[in-house]
Amino acid sequence: MKQRRNFLSAAVLLTLFRASGAKAHESQSMQSTPASSSSTHDMSGIPADWRGNEKIAMLLYPGFTALDFVGPQYMFGNLMGAQIYLVSKTLEPVMSDTQMAIMPNATYDDIPKDLDIFFVPGAGSAIFDVMNDMSTMAFIQDRASRAKLVASVCTGSVILGKAGLLKGKRATGHWISRQELEVFGAIPVNERVVWDGNLVTGAGVSAGLDLGLEIIGRLKGDFFAESIQLLAEYDPKPKYQSGRLETAKLEVRNLMERMFVGYRKKIRAMVP
Repeated sequence: MKQRRNFLSAAVLLTLFRASGAKAHESQSMQSTPASSSSTHDMSGIPADWRGNEKIAMLLYPGFTALDFVGPQYMFGNLMGAQIYLVSKTLEPVMSDTQMAIMPNATYDDIPKDLDIFFVPGAGSAIFDVMNDMSTMAFIQDRASRAKLVASVCTGSVILGKAGLLKGKRATGHWISRQELEVFGAIPVNERVVWDGNLVTGAGVSAGLDLGLEIIGRLKGDFFAESIQLLAEYDPKPKYQSGRLETAKLEVRNLMERMFVGYRKKIRAMVP
């Protein structure tokens, strides 16, 4: 009951610890701010186990799918005390598929060798540029090989597959690429979020919210995750029921599937 009474003040404290929009040293400064620094809210009752020092790297690359990235980033950003690295080759803004730019706060050389979470978003055709970029793939392989948790959303799992990280693993991804994961040695699973050891993969785009929520639940417990879900007011009730191949109208499914025949072939061609 004490935890529940403290939730409102906790929600305010969460915003103080969101490090994603700041440079690494600025984020660290925020994390050192005492809970009592707020003049209008008493933070002293926040459960001690809600605070941590997780090191999280989220990969940015030109053409990434914005919602793949932003959904999990919102959830990770509510981990109080976490250091979130929005990492790219340079510190220049990175343009997403919808022309929304994200500002990185770290380059490949700036982030720790050992991470708590290493996250890769998906994209459309931009995933092929990533998979053909030797330096980026080497970076992914290096950090993912030591990370406590490796995560992806959408076609990000294809990138992980190309990096050799899915062999023998159950994994999911966007429906346009899910079955193609088998060419990388994965076991494709038609589920929203799939866990296999330290690997967690999400289905297409909006599944990033579910993936992020499950991850913070694993790290901090169900009560914390449920609190953040309420803070996000995440209770989707879409007007349409076309969010899965199994529920989409046949004409909708046929149209969309025809669009991606060449895309699927190109994924399979990434394996010699």
